[in-house]
Amino acid sequence: MPELPEVETVRRGLSKAWVGRTIQGVELRRENLRFPFPPDLDIKLVDRTIRNIRRRAKYLLIDLDNGSVILSHLGMSGRWTLDAADSSGKHDHVVFHLDDDTISVYTDPRRFGVLDLFDGKSHKLLDHLGPEPLDDWTGECLYHAISGRKSAIKTLILDQKIVVGVGNIYACEALHRVGIDPTRKGCDVSLEECKMLAIQIRDTLRDAIAAGGSTLKDFAATDGALGYFPHQFRVYDKEGEECSCGAIIERMVQTGRSTFWCSSCQK
Repeated sequence: MPELPEVETVRRGLSKAWVGRTIQGVELRRENLRFPFPPDLDIKLVDRTIRNIRRRAKYLLIDLDNGSVILSHLGMSGRWTLDAADSSGKHDHVVFHLDDDTISVYTDPRRFGVLDLFDGKSHKLLDHLGPEPLDDWTGECLYHAISGRKSAIKTLILDQKIVVGVGNIYACEALHRVGIDPTRKGCDVSLEECKMLAIQIRDTLRDAIAAGGSTLKDFAATDGALGYFPHQFRVYDKEGEECSCGAIIERMVQTGRSTFWCSSCQK
């Protein structure tokens, strides 16, 4: 699933091509993705100008000139392609025709993505979300959020109410950078460790954004470019390989997700 760095990479690509453009036509090739499309979505978007594109957690928020907002989530396998040469694929579900004669296509083989339209004030998919890790979020915020919690620290930093968008890959990488055992209880992580972990979460996400995200299975940027952050992985997907400390990287399963870690340097 695309995580925060991948969604931010897509946001930047869409912003360059879409902001200031007017939607002249919309093709909806099916009635739904994960959820049904809003009634008359294709009609409501026609002649609307795109003013800005924001990101909230893993959601793209596309601001229109009438105050409405398009909410887009890429799900497991969704992607937007800019200035597409062909939109006839069986998984091409949504097509935007813009006033510069380009077309943008939303493709989603698994159809777990979301495309919705709301008034810009509130949306049920956004209302429960916690702080953004790249904004004013700090180690103190993390410490107070997990204080007294008996769940594993890795599970806690994947909780979207505690901090949004970290994702499995970046949780593994950040915990390794700090040297924290991913199975440690949240209540056993000190304030100083939380401060270091918050810094490394931010740095890991920023490094991934700079590299264009992590291309795993379905993800690619809007121009088809692959993300190169996997070349910087220290532990993720490296089971059986040698850690920088000389020990062997291990794999375990936590809450249904693979955790890659080093039992020698993560305590």
